[in-house]
Amino acid sequence: MHSKKLTPGRVVLYAVLLLGSVVMIGPFIWMILTALKSTGEVSTFSWLPTQFHWENFAEAMNAAPFLRYFGNSLLLTLGETALTLVFCTMAGYALAKAPIRGAKGLLNYFIALMMVPFQIILVPLFLLVKSIPLFGGNDIFGQGGTGWLNTWWALIIPLAIAPLYTFLARQFYVTLPSELADAARVDGLGEFGIFFRIMTPLIKPALVTIGVFQIEAAWNSFLWPLIVTNSDELRPLQVGLAIFSQDPLNVQWPYLMAGATLATLPMIVLFIFAQRRFVEGMASAGLKG
Repeated sequence: MHSKKLTPGRVVLYAVLLLGSVVMIGPFIWMILTALKSTGEVSTFSWLPTQFHWENFAEAMNAAPFLRYFGNSLLLTLGETALTLVFCTMAGYALAKAPIRGAKGLLNYFIALMMVPFQIILVPLFLLVKSIPLFGGNDIFGQGGTGWLNTWWALIIPLAIAPLYTFLARQFYVTLPSELADAARVDGLGEFGIFFRIMTPLIKPALVTIGVFQIEAAWNSFLWPLIVTNSDELRPLQVGLAIFSQDPLNVQWPYLMAGATLATLPMIVLFIFAQRRFVEGMASAGLKG
Protein backbone atom coordinates (compact mmCIF):
# COMPACT_ATOMS: atom_id res chain seq x y z
CA MET A 1 0.00 0.00 0.00
CA HIS A 2 1.54 3.29 -1.13
CA SER A 3 1.36 6.32 1.16
CA LYS A 4 0.25 9.56 -0.48
CA LYS A 5 2.93 12.23 -0.83
CA LEU A 6 2.39 15.24 1.42
CA THR A 7 2.33 18.09 -1.09
CA PRO A 8 1.70 21.79 -0.24
CA GLY A 9 -1.73 21.55 -1.80
CA ARG A 10 -2.62 18.55 0.38
CA VAL A 11 -1.37 20.41 3.48
CA VAL A 12 -3.69 23.32 2.65
CA LEU A 13 -6.55 20.86 2.08
CA TYR A 14 -5.99 19.22 5.46
CA ALA A 15 -5.78 22.63 7.14
CA VAL A 16 -9.09 23.71 5.58
CA LEU A 17 -10.75 20.42 6.55
CA LEU A 18 -9.41 20.75 10.10
CA LEU A 19 -10.70 24.31 10.35
CA GLY A 20 -14.10 23.21 9.04
CA SER A 21 -14.21 20.41 11.61
CA VAL A 22 -13.46 22.83 14.44
CA VAL A 23 -16.17 25.22 13.22
CA MET A 24 -18.69 22.39 13.07
CA ILE A 25 -17.80 20.67 16.36
CA GLY A 26 -16.98 23.82 18.38
CA PRO A 27 -20.60 24.91 19.11
CA PHE A 28 -21.52 21.37 20.15
CA ILE A 29 -18.58 21.16 22.59
CA TRP A 30 -19.45 24.62 23.92
CA MET A 31 -23.06 23.51 24.46
CA ILE A 32 -21.95 20.51 26.54
CA LEU A 33 -19.48 22.55 28.61
CA THR A 34 -22.12 25.21 29.28
CA ALA A 35 -24.55 22.50 30.40
CA LEU A 36 -22.01 21.47 33.07
CA LYS A 37 -21.45 24.96 34.48
CA SER A 38 -23.22 26.72 37.33
CA THR A 39 -25.50 29.65 36.64
CA GLY A 40 -22.90 32.07 37.99
CA GLU A 41 -20.13 30.73 35.75
CA VAL A 42 -22.19 31.26 32.60
CA SER A 43 -22.21 35.02 33.16
CA THR A 44 -18.40 35.11 32.93
CA PHE A 45 -16.28 33.73 30.10
CA SER A 46 -14.47 30.49 30.79
CA TRP A 47 -13.78 27.46 28.63
CA LEU A 48 -14.03 24.77 31.28
CA PRO A 49 -16.36 24.67 34.32
CA THR A 50 -14.60 24.91 37.67
CA GLN A 51 -16.86 22.10 38.85
CA PHE A 52 -18.88 19.73 36.68
CA HIS A 53 -22.56 20.09 37.56
CA TRP A 54 -23.97 16.82 36.19
CA GLU A 55 -27.14 17.45 38.20
CA ASN A 56 -28.08 20.15 35.67
CA PHE A 57 -29.36 17.41 33.34
CA ALA A 58 -31.69 15.91 35.96
CA GLU A 59 -32.89 19.32 37.16
CA ALA A 60 -33.56 20.43 33.59
CA MET A 61 -35.69 17.33 32.96
CA ASN A 62 -37.65 17.97 36.17
CA ALA A 63 -38.39 21.60 35.27
CA ALA A 64 -41.06 20.65 32.71
CA PRO A 65 -42.85 17.53 31.38
CA PHE A 66 -40.00 16.67 29.04
CA LEU A 67 -40.95 12.99 28.78
CA ARG A 68 -44.23 14.13 27.23
CA TYR A 69 -42.40 16.58 24.97
CA PHE A 70 -40.05 13.76 23.94
CA GLY A 71 -43.00 11.49 23.14
CA ASN A 72 -44.65 14.27 21.14
CA SER A 73 -41.47 14.84 19.13
CA LEU A 74 -41.18 11.11 18.49
CA LEU A 75 -44.77 10.84 17.27
CA LEU A 76 -44.40 13.96 15.14
CA THR A 77 -41.19 12.65 13.58
CA LEU A 78 -42.58 9.17 12.85
CA GLY A 79 -45.76 10.60 11.33
CA GLU A 80 -44.03 13.08 9.04
CA THR A 81 -41.35 10.59 7.98
CA ALA A 82 -43.86 7.85 7.13
CA LEU A 83 -45.93 10.21 4.98
CA THR A 84 -42.80 11.58 3.32
CA LEU A 85 -41.48 8.13 2.38
CA VAL A 86 -44.84 7.13 0.91
CA PHE A 87 -45.96 10.22 -0.99
CA CYS A 88 -42.62 11.77 -2.00
CA THR A 89 -41.32 8.48 -3.41
CA MET A 90 -44.57 8.01 -5.33
CA ALA A 91 -44.30 11.52 -6.77
CA GLY A 92 -40.60 11.02 -7.52
CA TYR A 93 -41.31 7.78 -9.35
CA ALA A 94 -44.05 9.45 -11.40
CA LEU A 95 -41.69 12.26 -12.43
CA ALA A 96 -38.88 9.85 -13.34
CA LYS A 97 -40.49 6.77 -14.85
CA ALA A 98 -44.24 7.04 -15.31
CA PRO A 99 -45.33 7.67 -18.93
CA ILE A 100 -47.08 10.97 -18.26
CA ARG A 101 -47.17 14.11 -20.35
CA GLY A 102 -45.62 17.24 -18.95
CA ALA A 103 -43.24 15.43 -16.58
CA LYS A 104 -40.45 17.84 -17.47
CA GLY A 105 -42.64 20.85 -16.69
CA LEU A 106 -43.70 19.32 -13.39
CA LEU A 107 -40.06 18.72 -12.51
CA ASN A 108 -39.25 22.37 -13.19
CA TYR A 109 -42.23 23.32 -11.01
CA PHE A 110 -40.85 21.25 -8.11
CA ILE A 111 -37.39 22.78 -8.58
CA ALA A 112 -38.95 26.27 -8.47
CA LEU A 113 -40.80 25.35 -5.26
CA MET A 114 -37.50 24.36 -3.62
CA MET A 115 -36.37 27.98 -3.96
CA VAL A 116 -39.31 29.35 -1.93
CA PRO A 117 -38.33 29.92 1.73
CA PHE A 118 -40.63 28.45 4.36
CA GLN A 119 -41.14 31.90 5.89
CA ILE A 120 -42.85 33.03 2.66
CA ILE A 121 -45.58 30.38 2.92
CA LEU A 122 -45.92 30.52 6.70
CA VAL A 123 -48.93 32.86 6.86
CA PRO A 124 -50.85 31.29 3.92
CA LEU A 125 -50.21 27.84 5.37
CA PHE A 126 -51.49 28.96 8.79
CA LEU A 127 -54.68 30.40 7.22
CA LEU A 128 -55.16 27.21 5.22
CA VAL A 129 -54.84 25.03 8.33
CA LYS A 130 -57.22 27.30 10.23
CA SER A 131 -59.82 27.13 7.43
CA ILE A 132 -60.09 23.37 7.02
CA PRO A 133 -63.84 22.69 6.59
CA LEU A 134 -65.73 20.69 9.20
CA PHE A 135 -62.83 20.60 11.67
CA GLY A 136 -62.48 22.54 14.93
CA GLY A 137 -65.99 23.99 14.72
CA ASN A 138 -65.61 25.20 11.13
CA ASP A 139 -68.57 25.09 8.75
CA ILE A 140 -68.45 23.65 5.23
CA PHE A 141 -66.78 26.88 4.05
CA GLY A 142 -64.04 26.69 6.73
CA GLN A 143 -65.39 29.57 8.78
CA GLY A 144 -66.35 29.96 12.44
CA GLY A 145 -63.80 27.71 14.14
CA THR A 146 -60.13 26.88 14.48
CA GLY A 147 -59.80 24.14 11.87
CA TRP A 148 -56.74 21.97 12.43
CA LEU A 149 -55.12 24.41 14.86
CA ASN A 150 -53.92 22.79 18.08
CA THR A 151 -54.28 19.26 16.66
CA TRP A 152 -51.92 16.54 15.45
CA TRP A 153 -53.22 17.13 11.93
CA ALA A 154 -51.71 20.62 11.92
CA LEU A 155 -48.40 19.35 13.29
CA ILE A 156 -47.91 16.45 10.88
CA ILE A 157 -49.74 16.95 7.58
CA PRO A 158 -48.51 20.37 6.30
CA LEU A 159 -44.79 19.59 6.64
CA ALA A 160 -44.89 15.92 5.71
CA ILE A 161 -44.43 16.43 1.97
CA ALA A 162 -41.73 18.71 0.61
CA PRO A 163 -40.46 19.42 -2.93
CA LEU A 164 -36.89 18.65 -1.87
CA TYR A 165 -37.72 15.05 -0.94
CA THR A 166 -39.73 14.55 -4.14
CA PHE A 167 -36.79 15.86 -6.16
CA LEU A 168 -34.34 13.58 -4.34
CA ALA A 169 -36.58 10.56 -4.88
CA ARG A 170 -36.89 11.42 -8.56
CA GLN A 171 -33.11 11.64 -8.90
CA PHE A 172 -32.72 8.11 -7.53
CA TYR A 173 -35.44 6.63 -9.73
CA VAL A 174 -33.81 8.19 -12.80
CA THR A 175 -30.65 6.15 -12.17
CA LEU A 176 -32.61 2.88 -12.52
CA PRO A 177 -32.88 1.35 -16.04
CA SER A 178 -36.25 2.01 -17.66
CA GLU A 179 -36.12 -1.47 -19.19
CA LEU A 180 -37.11 -2.88 -15.79
CA ALA A 181 -40.36 -0.92 -15.80
CA ASP A 182 -41.00 -1.66 -19.50
CA ALA A 183 -40.53 -5.41 -18.96
CA ALA A 184 -42.91 -5.31 -15.99
CA ARG A 185 -45.53 -3.48 -18.09
CA VAL A 186 -45.22 -6.13 -20.80
CA ASP A 187 -45.85 -8.78 -18.13
CA GLY A 188 -49.04 -6.97 -17.17
CA LEU A 189 -47.91 -5.35 -13.93
CA GLY A 190 -49.58 -2.00 -13.17
CA GLU A 191 -47.74 1.22 -12.38
CA PHE A 192 -48.31 0.88 -8.64
CA GLY A 193 -46.96 -2.68 -8.72
CA ILE A 194 -43.91 -1.54 -10.69
CA PHE A 195 -43.33 1.26 -8.19
CA PHE A 196 -43.83 -0.84 -5.08
CA ARG A 197 -42.45 -4.27 -6.10
CA ILE A 198 -39.81 -3.54 -8.76
CA MET A 199 -38.33 -0.04 -8.48
CA THR A 200 -38.59 1.06 -4.84
CA PRO A 201 -36.71 -1.96 -3.38
CA LEU A 202 -33.74 -0.92 -5.56
CA ILE A 203 -33.36 2.54 -3.99
CA LYS A 204 -32.79 1.65 -0.33
CA PRO A 205 -29.95 4.23 0.05
CA ALA A 206 -32.38 6.85 -1.25
CA LEU A 207 -34.99 5.89 1.32
CA VAL A 208 -32.39 6.18 4.08
CA THR A 209 -31.21 9.56 2.78
CA ILE A 210 -34.72 11.00 2.52
CA GLY A 211 -35.65 9.48 5.87
CA VAL A 212 -32.64 10.99 7.64
CA PHE A 213 -33.34 14.42 6.16
CA GLN A 214 -36.99 14.32 7.19
CA ILE A 215 -36.31 12.90 10.66
CA GLU A 216 -33.79 15.65 11.34
CA ALA A 217 -36.19 18.35 10.08
CA ALA A 218 -39.17 17.01 12.04
CA TRP A 219 -37.22 16.43 15.26
CA ASN A 220 -35.77 19.94 15.24
CA SER A 221 -38.95 21.72 14.10
CA PHE A 222 -39.70 24.75 16.27
CA LEU A 223 -41.42 27.60 14.44
CA TRP A 224 -44.38 25.71 12.96
CA PRO A 225 -45.31 23.78 16.18
CA LEU A 226 -44.97 27.04 18.12
CA ILE A 227 -47.47 28.75 15.82
CA VAL A 228 -50.12 26.05 15.46
CA THR A 229 -50.21 24.77 19.06
CA ASN A 230 -50.83 26.41 22.41
CA SER A 231 -51.16 23.31 24.58
CA ASP A 232 -48.49 21.44 26.53
CA GLU A 233 -50.21 18.22 25.46
CA LEU A 234 -49.03 18.71 21.88
CA ARG A 235 -45.79 20.63 22.17
CA PRO A 236 -42.61 18.90 20.94
CA LEU A 237 -39.26 18.91 22.67
CA GLN A 238 -37.77 21.91 20.88
CA VAL A 239 -40.68 24.15 21.84
CA GLY A 240 -40.61 22.82 25.40
CA LEU A 241 -36.99 23.93 25.78
CA ALA A 242 -38.15 27.52 25.39
CA ILE A 243 -39.36 27.38 29.00
CA PHE A 244 -35.78 28.15 30.06
CA SER A 245 -35.65 31.36 28.03
CA GLN A 246 -39.07 32.88 28.69
CA ASP A 247 -37.44 35.76 30.60
CA PRO A 248 -34.85 37.35 28.24
CA LEU A 249 -33.08 38.92 31.24
CA ASN A 250 -32.81 35.63 33.11
CA VAL A 251 -32.15 32.86 30.59
CA GLN A 252 -31.24 29.66 32.41
CA TRP A 253 -28.36 28.74 30.13
CA PRO A 254 -27.07 25.63 31.98
CA TYR A 255 -30.53 24.01 31.97
CA LEU A 256 -31.23 25.14 28.41
CA MET A 257 -27.93 23.69 27.18
CA ALA A 258 -28.50 20.48 29.18
CA GLY A 259 -31.90 20.03 27.54
CA ALA A 260 -30.50 20.86 24.11
CA THR A 261 -27.73 18.30 24.60
CA LEU A 262 -30.21 15.55 25.45
CA ALA A 263 -32.40 16.58 22.49
CA THR A 264 -29.41 16.32 20.14
CA LEU A 265 -28.35 12.81 21.16
CA PRO A 266 -31.02 10.91 19.12
CA MET A 267 -29.92 12.70 15.94
CA ILE A 268 -26.27 11.84 16.56
CA VAL A 269 -27.11 8.18 17.13
CA LEU A 270 -29.28 8.16 14.00
CA PHE A 271 -26.50 9.59 11.84
CA ILE A 272 -23.94 7.12 13.21
CA PHE A 273 -26.10 4.13 12.27
CA ALA A 274 -27.29 5.54 8.92
CA GLN A 275 -24.03 7.20 7.89
CA ARG A 276 -22.94 4.65 5.27
CA ARG A 277 -26.30 4.50 3.48
CA PHE A 278 -26.68 8.27 3.81
CA VAL A 279 -23.33 8.98 2.14
CA GLU A 280 -24.10 6.46 -0.63
CA GLY A 281 -27.43 8.12 -1.24
CA MET A 282 -26.04 11.64 -1.35
CA ALA A 283 -23.21 10.58 -3.66
CA SER A 284 -25.62 9.16 -6.24
CA ALA A 285 -28.38 11.78 -5.94
CA GLY A 286 -26.99 14.20 -8.50
CA LEU A 287 -25.54 11.84 -11.10
CA LYS A 288 -28.33 12.27 -13.62
CA GLY A 289 -30.52 15.19 -14.53
